[in-house]
Amino acid sequence: MLVLEYKIKAKPQQDKAIDEAITTVQFIRNKAIRYWIDGPKDAKIDRFALNKYSTALRQEFSFVKDLNSMAVQASAERGWQAISRFYDNCKSKKAGKKGYPRFQRDNRSVEYKTSGWKLHPTKRRIAITDKKGIGELKLLGKWDIHQYPVKSIKRVRLVRRADGYYCQFAVDVECLDIQPPTGQEIGLDVGLESFYTDSNGHQEPNPKFLRKAETAIKHSQRAIYKKKKGSSGRRKAVAQYSRKHLRVSRQRTEHAKRLALHVCKSNDLVAYVDAPAACRRLDLRVANMLKNHCLAKSIADASWYQFRQWIEHFAIKFGRLAVAVPPQYTSVECSQCKVIVKKSLSTRTHVCKCGLILQRDWNAAINILLKAKSRGGHPQSHAVGVGTSTLLGASLVEQVLTLNTESHALYRRRSVNRSVLRRLLF
Repeated sequence: MLVLEYKIKAKPQQDKAIDEAITTVQFIRNKAIRYWIDGPKDAKIDRFALNKYSTALRQEFSFVKDLNSMAVQASAERGWQAISRFYDNCKSKKAGKKGYPRFQRDNRSVEYKTSGWKLHPTKRRIAITDKKGIGELKLLGKWDIHQYPVKSIKRVRLVRRADGYYCQFAVDVECLDIQPPTGQEIGLDVGLESFYTDSNGHQEPNPKFLRKAETAIKHSQRAIYKKKKGSSGRRKAVAQYSRKHLRVSRQRTEHAKRLALHVCKSNDLVAYVDAPAACRRLDLRVANMLKNHCLAKSIADASWYQFRQWIEHFAIKFGRLAVAVPPQYTSVECSQCKVIVKKSLSTRTHVCKCGLILQRDWNAAINILLKAKSRGGHPQSHAVGVGTSTLLGASLVEQVLTLNTESHALYRRRSVNRSVLRRLLF
């Protein structure tokens, strides 16, 4: 499933209509969760029961009836996603909180399926045909959606962000570009001192986007509290503050894409660890490491998990092998003689009795590559990457998470034939 995104040019009254549709989606989702909470214990409330309940909401509330019927159904499915995630965490006996479904108050999107919208013959405009009054919207963007039939578009989603409104199209098409073998293999160890260190000794500097923008973000945050509540000046200050955070988020995403693209195109085998080996804890999930208030901001700013997701995506696309290995002992084991050399987190150089002296992360990256070649990776780490297609019944949120949306910056840097680009629509 390929997700193409356009920015929307709309009138102020159309913006208000989109906001009303987004609020309606949030109302339906919250009502679905309340229906699940208050429902009788002996009754089975599943996805189909919530879809049936959403139909009853259309009869009860006129503003819900104004929304397209399939959009109402998709809104109820969002509630079921939160419920099923909670069930899955309970069945898998996930440590800590299980993610009990919460009521949403910051929804930012409305999703249509195969009805409720109509694409203009030029495919540069889209008309939302429900009774919310959104009407025809102009699409701004460089993606070429002309070569795909309208029937291949399985989802249309309107998204509100800090810098405006966007329209996303989920197109049912495979996204593959099998590359010739290079004969190269690489192991990656991510960290805070450098973004990653590979088994060849190269260290990619950590960009620290949030740290660099922190002064401007704090300044804009202070400006919010200097404005009167409910005033237009306060709304403008909040919008400016949100745009600064959005810029940092986009910088992280583009950085992760660029590095993952380069790594996967240059190597046949990419080995990485499930989480940074520099952590002394055995439970090395990024979510657990974020509980450390001393390092949480730096860990979140590094966006390790996003980098891993893009590696798995490009590995599928280019026909490479991405292998995740267990992180235990990768930083304390000597890559030459396999002797355990204990060291604290502050010790950044690996010194072994066999005479090997390496930078700590370089030694870990070599161990990661050796483990990947000897053991084939961790059996529960989705070693060959995420799938490039999703079920037609899945929501666009799940489809976006398959990471088939790529930036125009990467599109311009392609070295493959332009005819292949047009056919695959990168």
